Amino acid sequence: MLSTSESQDESSGTSGGNPQAVRTTGRITRLFTRPPRGLQTLSPHDPSYSGRYEGDPRSRDGAYHQGTVWPWLMGPFITAYAKTFGTKAGRKFATEWLSQFLDHLSEACLGQVSEIFDGDYPHRPRGCVAQAWSVSEILRATSEDVYDQQASTRAASAKGA
Repeated sequence: MLSTSESQDESSGTSGGNPQAVRTTGRITRLFTRPPRGLQTLSPHDPSYSGRYEGDPRSRDGAYHQGTVWPWLMGPFITAYAKTFGTKAGRKFATEWLSQFLDHLSEACLGQVSEIFDGDYPHRPRGCVAQAWSVSEILRATSEDVYDQQASTRAASAKGA
């Protein structure tokens, strides 16, 4: 992952040069993006942490928000990262994260993104094998925050009007 000192892009970040915001976001980035498949719902250091989503329904329900990894949360996180550290750093972070995520597209269901993953290594896919919100948020973040399609689409629409 990027260090905050490498990634601050003063010209397009919205942290306003606020060092506290940059440090806080950097700590959150290191803590919650440790797994390669998304953001964790709870820190592994928390006493209520459950690193595996397995067992009977009661066990799975108890683990659902206690450390599982949710890929859909990376969409808003990538957007927030780009707004905090700037477009250039956001694209670099997103590209690095997305490139390590590619292996999953042939892991559980070809071309799809699973609902959740175990918080513990090896971060096995769990839940449904093709989750719409997981797919859509990764696509949105890729198109808007990496390829800047939202801005390009608006510019093309304005020219045609």
